[in-house]
Amino acid sequence: MTISKKLVFATIFSLGTLSAFAQSDPNALEILEAMSKKYKAIPAFEANLTSTLVNESEGIKEEFKGKITVKGEKFKLELEDQIIINNGTTVWTYLPSAKEVTIDNFDPKSDDINPIKIFDIYKKGFKYLYLGDKTEAGNDEVDLVPEKKNAQYFKIKMMISKKDRSIQSWTMFDKSGNRYKYIITKFVPNVKADDAFFTFDAKKYPGVEVTDVR
Repeated sequence: MTISKKLVFATIFSLGTLSAFAQSDPNALEILEAMSKKYKAIPAFEANLTSTLVNESEGIKEEFKGKITVKGEKFKLELEDQIIINNGTTVWTYLPSAKEVTIDNFDPKSDDINPIKIFDIYKKGFKYLYLGDKTEAGNDEVDLVPEKKNAQYFKIKMMISKKDRSIQSWTMFDKSGNRYKYIITKFVPNVKADDAFFTFDAKKYPGVEVTDVR
């Protein structure tokens, strides 16, 4: 599984320059808390995503489309060539073309960024900075900068709607020059999804090879 597929989701400012200014910006905090409150209040939702990986120095530009369903701490991410299911304790990564599924424990304390963390990620280990009102798009721009110097991503840029505080997109910058941008193209709140939807039943996939690393 390539890192661009994990959702762990140009001109790049240096970490040192940003950190000098990115303190606990009250304007940014107000926006982030309103955004987090919005999503926490929705029992379950679906979103269509477009993910783009860009590395200008390497001449890389790749795009993937997918759909995610979220219910509390559970999620199911469906990409073109893999499905990732997390029921809050176990993670299944299924590769349809290879008929392989890997089962692992979910560690909520992990530094890995997953789709359900993006709504609360600012609450621990990050400084945040309000970068202004993007009037032409109707969004506010907020940058998150990790407090750890050895963090995998040195900046996360979030575009948050001024109208309803929904996330329109987020971009993650890593130290290898990769830029991962995730755009929400469709959002459906209050969908019906029972707990069984967030598990992988190998019996329904004859011939699938199961690798359990728990």
